[in-house]
This record gives sequence, C-alpha cells and structure tokens, in this order.
Amino acid sequence: MFGMKDSESANPFSSGATTLIAEGTDVEGDLNFKGNLEVQGTVNGNILSDDENARVRILQGGSIQGEVWVPQVVVNGNVKGDIFASKQVKLASKAVVEGNIHYNLIEIERGAEVVGSFVHEQPQTNVTAFPKEGRAEESAESNNKADKQSI
Repeated sequence: MFGMKDSESANPFSSGATTLIAEGTDVEGDLNFKGNLEVQGTVNGNILSDDENARVRILQGGSIQGEVWVPQVVVNGNVKGDIFASKQVKLASKAVVEGNIHYNLIEIERGAEVVGSFVHEQPQTNVTAFPKEGRAEESAESNNKADKQSI
C-alpha cells in the first residue's frame, strides 16, 4: 500500500496498542494516545500523541474536526483542521483535508483533495547553514563601510 518498502509492509504499525474508533462512534473532546489510532467514526476535537512512533489512520468514512499532532498520519477520510506530522503524511485517494498540512515527508495519491497550504518542516539539527555568497559579500562590504566610518 502506498509503495511501502518491504520492511514497512511487514510491520505497518508502530509498536504499542491499537485504538479503534469504530464506524458510528462519535468522540467529543481532545484525544491523547500512544501507539496506533484508527478512526472510522467521528472525532470532534484535537488528536495528540507524545509518542515519537505514534501513527493515526483516518480511514474512509472517518472524520476529524480539529487539529492532528501525530508523527505519522495516514488520511483516507475527512480532516477539517491542520495536520502537524513530524515524520510523514500519506494522503490516500479518498482523502479530503480542509486545513494546512505541516510535514517532513509527504505522499499523495491521485484523487486526494487539500484545501489549504503545504508547509515543509525540516527536523531540528545543531548544524548551521552556510550563508549564501551574495549575503556574505554584502555583509563584508557593510562591515568595511562601518570600519571606515568609525575611523
């Protein structure tokens, strides 16, 4: 599914328990979980996870009205709110997202719909990017002008 590598298809879920919100079930309020969450029903509230390997799947017929803050997000249903995925977002062919998607890695199948913006979030590192050549030259020139003015 979604062109997974062999290692991913052998174990598509993160370690930990799987929570199912079944079709016909309505949940009101924020939901905080660990492991895996499968949504076939409706959630009116935010979905959150502190687990760095957590994954939520909004299946066809599933609906979320609120923000999603989970490292791995798979959507094949409806999400009305922003998605914040520190690792990966997969949008299947029946996905409908009304909100912005903040992602590190994204995969989109034909037919998925997004009404919002895509915001690429790079992981935090302790490495400083090199300045662009033009900026380095400009700052050197401005430093020289400042030195001349102070003399």
